[in-house]
Amino acid sequence: MKREYVQKKYVFITHNILYPEIFLKLVFCQTLNPFPFYVILKFDSQSQYINNIEDRYTGYTGIHMNEKFFDLKKEKQDRMINASLKVFANNGYKHASTDDIVSEAGISKGLLFHYFGSKLGLYTFLHDYSVRFMKLELTTGVPSSVDDYFEIRKLMEFAKMQVLKNYPYMQQFLERCAYENVSEALMAIERQRNIITDIHAVLKNQANRSRFVNEVSFEKMDAMLDYTISGLMNAHFRDDSFHPEMLYEEIVSYLTMMKQIAYKK
Repeated sequence: MKREYVQKKYVFITHNILYPEIFLKLVFCQTLNPFPFYVILKFDSQSQYINNIEDRYTGYTGIHMNEKFFDLKKEKQDRMINASLKVFANNGYKHASTDDIVSEAGISKGLLFHYFGSKLGLYTFLHDYSVRFMKLELTTGVPSSVDDYFEIRKLMEFAKMQVLKNYPYMQQFLERCAYENVSEALMAIERQRNIITDIHAVLKNQANRSRFVNEVSFEKMDAMLDYTISGLMNAHFRDDSFHPEMLYEEIVSYLTMMKQIAYKK
């Protein structure tokens, strides 16, 4: 399909974790077809274009947001996104209140609905945005050449830490979405529901399993680490002590300990 660009919205810029001289721009483009279009562009430090690394229609499941949201100052965008992520992460779709969201964000309910139309429209946007943001960090943060399982896990957690610096509740929101059971919310996110889980699986499958001692089940150990990391994050939030760097350091300490136990000498 021929794409006729009307305008471009630069949503965020992120530095590549492993190659600081490269940065990526996620660009939302309003087109004349029904769906917004996004492009991830790769640039060097002198802002010289290198290439597209992803290029597709967003396909917002038929629910349309007001693209003027991206005309707001980035601080206000992030304030609205973070307030929404927090309320949905803590309460799930059914019990999340738009009154709580606007109170947390310091905006009017009319403004929220002006940009997202409804609670479902907001939820759908948040999931789409979160999946793309997390996917971008994970897929650019873990080189395919790394085959040490514990190094892969460290790089994955480092990538997540970069996300959580901007959006502290994004990981918890995505985890909550994975167990969503309200039909309208489930249908709205179904197409993208397993993307992050699938990326995790691909990255972990890079690992050279021959390094593990015979007594260690890779699947059980991997699941145990998933539960541990999720528990650590929840504990940090419960104690009102959440700092992404501190969480990352604690996770690394567990990974280091498990490596000593699980790898052959």
